[in-house]
Amino acid sequence: MNTRTGNTNFMHQLAAFLKENGTLVALVILAVIFAFMDDAFFTPRNITNLARQTTIIGIISVGMTLVIIINGIDLSVGSIVGLAAIMVTLLMQSGMNVWLAILVTLLVAGVFIGLWNGFWIAHYNIPPFIITLGMMTIARGLALTLSNGSSVPVTDPLFPKLGGSYISPAISGIIIVAALVLFFFTLYRGIQQRKKYNITIRVQKIVASTIITAAGLGLAFWVFTDYRGIPYPVAIFTVIAAAGIFLLNNTMLGRRIYAMGGNEEAARLSGIRVYRVKLIVYSIITTLSALSGILLASRLNGASPNLGNMFELDAISAVIIGGTSFSGGVGTISGTVIGAFIIGILNNGMSLLGVPTFYQLIIKGLIIILAVWFDVLSKRKSA
Repeated sequence: MNTRTGNTNFMHQLAAFLKENGTLVALVILAVIFAFMDDAFFTPRNITNLARQTTIIGIISVGMTLVIIINGIDLSVGSIVGLAAIMVTLLMQSGMNVWLAILVTLLVAGVFIGLWNGFWIAHYNIPPFIITLGMMTIARGLALTLSNGSSVPVTDPLFPKLGGSYISPAISGIIIVAALVLFFFTLYRGIQQRKKYNITIRVQKIVASTIITAAGLGLAFWVFTDYRGIPYPVAIFTVIAAAGIFLLNNTMLGRRIYAMGGNEEAARLSGIRVYRVKLIVYSIITTLSALSGILLASRLNGASPNLGNMFELDAISAVIIGGTSFSGGVGTISGTVIGAFIIGILNNGMSLLGVPTFYQLIIKGLIIILAVWFDVLSKRKSA
């Protein structure tokens, strides 16, 4: 009887773990499959390149998470990537300082376009699908107009280092070890706070998060100290993801974002300035998209007006796969990061195996449909 009870408890705990960490389990399974199918996949060099490639979509996905949580959408992100890449390279060609060119691009292609989108969506209550679809066309047209439809080379020798350089392996190792120490310190403080206020401590969840974090940082330590170190874009993405997690979990704005996604009218009646929150959220996603365009132009050492094509598909895929609900009110940045790496592994693994690009689009489209289907099923079960 005791054995049967123990087995039942174990199965319940396993089911709970898979429910909370299903996306992470899928990521590990996918990585193992590709590692068996191609020996070049699980090497420090390939994983470093995979991480650097994932950051472009990952940075956009952080902003897309906020937008979808408030029950919105932004289809203009891919075109903004192309526009920002063209803008920053043209500004440097005109003789502008590289850092000033980056700042101007972030303000114009990022903040201004975000405010424009947010204004029409919030003030006139126009569906975000329509506004961002229109901006997708406008931004791509501007990129083509500014560049005359041709690629623009980078003239400043400092700029390519932003997207192509690495933090040294030694410093990378120190950073990763420091991150592990910070995790344990934060975990300890959290446990002490829960004890102080007599809040239930979920031991299984703490053990699971500790094992997952330690394994992830251990993998990062092996990869980045064995090859060339942490790429600058990966470091930037890590900071942005951490900032997004902090914003949603520890700030008033984060609580308002979740409240608006749950019920916008109730949020408005409770005193939340819905108009302001929408302006901020749409400005965040366009600014992050502009930053991705800058990093992509830096990595490629040039810009094309067609850069960022279909990036909105990958960003939405990463967010939905990561567990964010399309109906709003539910989602996490950490889940989105895992979703972004699932998309990155699919792109990288299928490229290594020689899968044609059009088949990759079909597969990613099917993944979006399946992810939304699971979201609908989970909502029906909880209803």
